[in-house]
Amino acid sequence: MTTIRHHVSDRLLMAYATGSLPEAFGLVIATHLSLCDECRARLGAFDAVGGQVVEGCEAEMAAGSLDACLARLGVQDRRVAPLRSKPGVFPQPLRDKVGGDASAVRWRPLGMGVRQAILPTSDSATARLLYIPAGAAVPDHGHKGTELTLVLQGAFSDATDRFGRGDLEIADEDLEHTPVAEAGQDCICLAATDAPLRFTGLIPRMLQPIFRI
Repeated sequence: MTTIRHHVSDRLLMAYATGSLPEAFGLVIATHLSLCDECRARLGAFDAVGGQVVEGCEAEMAAGSLDACLARLGVQDRRVAPLRSKPGVFPQPLRDKVGGDASAVRWRPLGMGVRQAILPTSDSATARLLYIPAGAAVPDHGHKGTELTLVLQGAFSDATDRFGRGDLEIADEDLEHTPVAEAGQDCICLAATDAPLRFTGLIPRMLQPIFRI
């Protein structure tokens, strides 16, 4: 049984509920929600409050308005998309995006055994899968924007805490860290960023434009 200790913030969860997040961030949160009973319950509460607000409005929506709005936002109606569970590393929202489980990913080496795969999303943010060998570290870096990192396999630790499967780390401009994959099992993460990372080392900075990180 997965014990999740790091969850989606209220701000991000409300933005997800209204469909106002970049596609990359929405993918990370949808994947986390498929693993986390607590955050799904909180999302349901936000949806219920929103429903009460709409019911209290005097104006009536035309038939099909909700479907049209969701289509424009590129958001799938959660009412007709029940959670499905299959064995493997990737939860269903990520499987749908990738077209399969981890074995279907076309990894690109970054050096020192670390690999990544950039997923197609809208231009406002970038989503990528990261494969970090057990015991390996991601170069020390800060952030020019927000980075969401969801652990799918294994675990990593940094100056803030330990993050295992289902845990979500939310990093901003105030955090500089060196994530290190835990020994014993390779770590696979789904990450989304809305701005480039800020590496402290010369070589990572030189390679940054090539690897689009």
